[in-house]
Amino acid sequence: MCVTAVESRPGGTSQAVKALGEGVLGASQSPVHRPFGARVKAFVALTKPRIIELLLITTVPVMFLAQQGVPDLKLVLLTCVGGYLSAGGANALNMYLDRDIDALMDRTSQRPLVTGMVSPRECLAFGITLAVVSTLLFGLAVNWLSAWLSLGALLFYVVVYTMILKRRTSQNIVWGGIAGCLPVLIGWSSVTNSMSWAPIVLFLVMFFWTPPHYWPLSMKVREDYARVGVPMLPVVASNKVVAKQIVIYSWVMVAVSLLLTPLGYTGWFYTAVALLAGGFWLWEAHGLQNRARAEVTGAKLKEMRLFHWSITYVSILFLAVAVDPFLR
Repeated sequence: MCVTAVESRPGGTSQAVKALGEGVLGASQSPVHRPFGARVKAFVALTKPRIIELLLITTVPVMFLAQQGVPDLKLVLLTCVGGYLSAGGANALNMYLDRDIDALMDRTSQRPLVTGMVSPRECLAFGITLAVVSTLLFGLAVNWLSAWLSLGALLFYVVVYTMILKRRTSQNIVWGGIAGCLPVLIGWSSVTNSMSWAPIVLFLVMFFWTPPHYWPLSMKVREDYARVGVPMLPVVASNKVVAKQIVIYSWVMVAVSLLLTPLGYTGWFYTAVALLAGGFWLWEAHGLQNRARAEVTGAKLKEMRLFHWSITYVSILFLAVAVDPFLR
């Protein structure tokens, strides 16, 4: 596996920004005291544990749905470990490729490659190692369908999103978010070694969830992305346009989430939870749109309310996916 250098990718990042990024990185990577404990924490940070928690929240409940009860706990553990290693490898490679702009953005300025706690060479080797180990773990201990899905998610995130889409188009998170939807398919395939309409529906829920989940955060840190030339939608469009897109994706997401029951995979409990949680989501999305239409800015826009609720929403929805089989 060969990963090209960041500078070889054309895109929105100007030569001046790249030069500044290289200067910052050069300063941060000067010899420093690097205690063993801090180094361990840095390598863990490369995997972005908090993001992976969300991926596992969408993986394990689907295993319960596929089993229509409690799946083999050893299988759950192996799937979680494999999923963590695979997503961790993808995140490490993402940091390797984005190290130039991470040095210039406030929200990423303390990442291990920026501070010099981990060198780019170490990060690259770490990411590739996790990718190989996770694929073999899935293939040998779970099944090869899950292994290829896991590897596909990693490559999609690293190559399609990070290397191709992120710095070229405002639709980056829409299509790049597919990588974050694949754990749903992995959870199902780890139990059944096959595919079905249920994981495809939940895949689509996550696909339509990702933009309205991430765009509010992008609105909050718009200046960070603008500084480094990454064309997230809030950078290139007004708050009104972004909020309208959030509402559209939100309605489609809620509608898709309700398909599981008529297809025969879930019952009354999941349906009730999906309606209530989805209804509150739409309330928040329309509230954000109303504030954007009124040209509210700053803290009063309250865009992060939807971002935080989006994490709660997906946790509640997938918890209902896991619980529903026991109430039918």
